[in-house]
Amino acid sequence: MINLSLNKKVILFGFIFTFFSSFGQSFFLGLFNSSLRNELNITHGQFGTIYAAATICSSLILVWFGKKIDDIRLFKYSLIVISILFFSSILFSFINNIYFLIIAIFLMRFSGQGLMSHTSSTTISRYFNKRRGRALSAIWFGLSSAEFILPIMVVFLLNIFSWQIIWHFISAIIIIILPLVVFYTIKNITFESRENLNFNKNQKNLREIKSWRRSEVLKDFKFYIILLNMLAMPWIVTGVFIYQSFISESKLWGSYVIPQSFMIYSITSILTLVSSGFLVDKFTSRKLIPFMNVPLLLGLLILYFYDLKYSAYLFFGFMGVSNGLANVLGSSTWAEIYGVRFLGSIKALTTAFMVFSTAFGTAIFGIFIDNGFTVEFISLVSIGYISLSLFALILIKRHVGPIIITKKT
Repeated sequence: MINLSLNKKVILFGFIFTFFSSFGQSFFLGLFNSSLRNELNITHGQFGTIYAAATICSSLILVWFGKKIDDIRLFKYSLIVISILFFSSILFSFINNIYFLIIAIFLMRFSGQGLMSHTSSTTISRYFNKRRGRALSAIWFGLSSAEFILPIMVVFLLNIFSWQIIWHFISAIIIIILPLVVFYTIKNITFESRENLNFNKNQKNLREIKSWRRSEVLKDFKFYIILLNMLAMPWIVTGVFIYQSFISESKLWGSYVIPQSFMIYSITSILTLVSSGFLVDKFTSRKLIPFMNVPLLLGLLILYFYDLKYSAYLFFGFMGVSNGLANVLGSSTWAEIYGVRFLGSIKALTTAFMVFSTAFGTAIFGIFIDNGFTVEFISLVSIGYISLSLFALILIKRHVGPIIITKKT
C-alpha cells in the first residue's frame, strides 16, 4: 500500500467518509423517491412527512452521539459509525411498509448525512489549523464526486436492477471498503494530533483561540444569526433534491435533465471548493460568509422566472457554487470562532440543526406541493428566507470573530 504522510492520510480519511456520507444525503435518497412511493402507495406529502419526522429524530440523537467524538478515540468512533451505516443500508433494502421506511430513513440520515459527515469534518477541522480551509475543500471533493457520479449511475442501474438489489450492493461496498480505510489512515490519531508544520521554536508568544464550550456558544446571539445563513443551503437544496421529479414534471424538463444537471452542480461545487479553501486560509471564513448564499439566491431567481431546460443547468450550477462555499465555511467557521477543543460538541449541535433543517425543507416542500402551490411560489419563499437571514448577518458582521488568548513560551 502507498506510504502517505499523516497529513495526507487524514485528508484521505475525510474524503472517503464524505463520499460515503452521500448514501444518507437527500440528493441520493431522492433518487429512490418514486420507487419507494410506488412500493408503498403513498403521496409526495406523505413521503415528505415521513422523511421529515425521521430526519428530525436523527438530528436529536445526533446532538448526543455526535458529542462523543470529543470523548471516544477517533479510531473506535469511526468503526461504530461504519457499523451503523452498514446496518442502515441493509435495512433500507428490506423496506416493504411504512414502519420500515421510517426506521430506515432515520438510521440512514443519522449515520450517513449525520455521523459520516460530522466525523470527517470534525476530524479535519480539529487536526488542521494553518491549512484548514484547503484541507476541508479537499475532503468535500468526496461529496462533490458522489454528486457527479451517483445520480446518473443510479438512474442507469434502476433500469437493470430493482432498487432493493442496488442497496444490497451499497451495503457490501460499505463493509468491505470503510474498515480498511480507517485502519490505514487514522488508527493512531489522538485528540492532540495536529498537522505537521515547521514552527519557529524560539517564538516568544503564541496566539491561541479560546475554546468555547457548547453551553457558552448557545448563549452567543451571533451563533444563531450565522446559523440561519448556514441552514439556507441544507433546507432549500434538500427540498429540491427530494422533489426533483415534481420540479422536472412541473417544468416539463424530461427525466434526464435533472440527473444531467447534477453533473453541472458537481462541477461548479468542485471548482468552488478549489478556490474556497485558499480563500478561507487567506481571508478567514467570517469574511466570506456573507457571500455564501448569493449564488443560491441567483439560482432561485432563475428557477422562478424561467422554464427552459437550460435554466435547470444554470439553477443547479449556481446551487453548486453555494454548496462549495457552504461545505468549507460550514466546517471552518465554527473552529475559527469558537476553537477546536470542544469542536465535536459544537459541530454535533450545528450538524443536528442542519439535519433538522433538511427535515423542515422536506416537510414544507411536501406540504406546498400537496396543497397545489407551484415551484415558483416555493422559490419565492426560499428567496425571502435567504434575503432576511443575509440582511441580519450583514448587520452583525463586524462583531463576528474569535477571542484571542496570548501565551508566553
